[in-house]
Amino acid sequence: MVFQCQRDSWARQVAAGQAGRGAARGRRGPALTAPPSPLQFATRVVSCRAAELRPEGGGEPVRGFQVVLEDTILFPEGGGQPDDRGLIGDVPVLRVTRRGPEAVHFVPAALEPGAEVLLSLDWERRFDHMQQHSAVACTPLPGQHLITAIAEQMFGFQTTSWELGRQRSVIELDTPSMTAEQVEALERSVNEKIRERVPVTVRELAADDPKIETVRSRGLPDDHAGPVRVVDIEGIDSNMCCGTHVSNLSDLQVIKLLGTEKGKKNKTNLVFLAGNRVLKSIEQSHSTEKALTSLLKNGPGEHVEAVKRLQSSVKLLQKNNLNLLRDIAVLIARDFRSKPVQSQLFVLHRKEGDSEFMNIIANEIGTEETLLFLTVGDEKEAGLFLLAGPVEAVENLGPRVAELLGGKGAGKRGRFQGKATKMSRRGEVQALLQEFISHRSPEAEKKE
Repeated sequence: MVFQCQRDSWARQVAAGQAGRGAARGRRGPALTAPPSPLQFATRVVSCRAAELRPEGGGEPVRGFQVVLEDTILFPEGGGQPDDRGLIGDVPVLRVTRRGPEAVHFVPAALEPGAEVLLSLDWERRFDHMQQHSAVACTPLPGQHLITAIAEQMFGFQTTSWELGRQRSVIELDTPSMTAEQVEALERSVNEKIRERVPVTVRELAADDPKIETVRSRGLPDDHAGPVRVVDIEGIDSNMCCGTHVSNLSDLQVIKLLGTEKGKKNKTNLVFLAGNRVLKSIEQSHSTEKALTSLLKNGPGEHVEAVKRLQSSVKLLQKNNLNLLRDIAVLIARDFRSKPVQSQLFVLHRKEGDSEFMNIIANEIGTEETLLFLTVGDEKEAGLFLLAGPVEAVENLGPRVAELLGGKGAGKRGRFQGKATKMSRRGEVQALLQEFISHRSPEAEKKE
């Protein structure tokens, strides 16, 4: 089955009588009261059944309905291209998938079979996918499109897979590396083809047409039915493809190769942007540049050096701060030890401290007789804690302290430390420790 979105990726206004195979079946259900507006398509509901949809980001399944239409301008995901979004009437389409010869639309509300409906297309999303898809490959080799075709012609690099991402797209090339000069030459060549306004056409061939043998392909899906769709980029590439495409390479506007990354199994990932994504990237970069110019008080050409100087200053300040914290930890411990009568419990919280700060205090005070409860970080929420003291006491109290603070920890040899999420309960921990000590004091032992 070839859908209207595949016959004409630019389809924006199609009357009910022209709606693909639906036209041959006559009119059923209520007639449309007005002609379709741009970016809309008239068709009919074939079936509707209850179903669930698992969100792409995970989470609980969404209840709704799977709707099959006589024809559709909403592309079902396939060939590495994400699906379209839009409306059936005023009902949002949350996902479009292919099931054999059918496009299945998942919607949150039921639709009546036989009803004539209007489909509205999210054109911005569709056109973005058209640009990215025409710029790269629709299937692993031998099928390919502009970038992959030119990469093979120039350097013999074959494409083994690709990904159309939300922000950027990636081509996996069967080569261990690609030089900066090769990337630059490839970018120059593909943009020359764009400026040459090379036509992109779509053909439909019968499955038994001998011309199919001359078209590169990795083969048809097992559940394929109907004509075979072939995409031709004049003089560059011809292969089977199910995705939506531009009608001329000039529609791509521009392609920017962002560079390469190390891929899997000794391959190279080539990262790129095409069309409007390039414009959006430039707009974002310019906005960032203006913000940095305002913050750094210098021109764009000096931003990198200014940030390097700031990083050096921050590292020096962090080093000085760490040294000061160490000195403060030693002074705190010495002050405690200098007192004529030392308490059996020492409690301290310091927002700016770290694990080393707490351990220095524990080392300086000594934990043979004194029980120490030290915390650093936020006073009410997340932070770190250390319980140090006699081995038996720490083994007994450590897990209980972690539980009170809503955290986790571990310990050995008289020290139990970990992360806490409820620092506001430090008072409860102190009360627990005080009660423990009072039961272990000499006076308490004499009473026993």
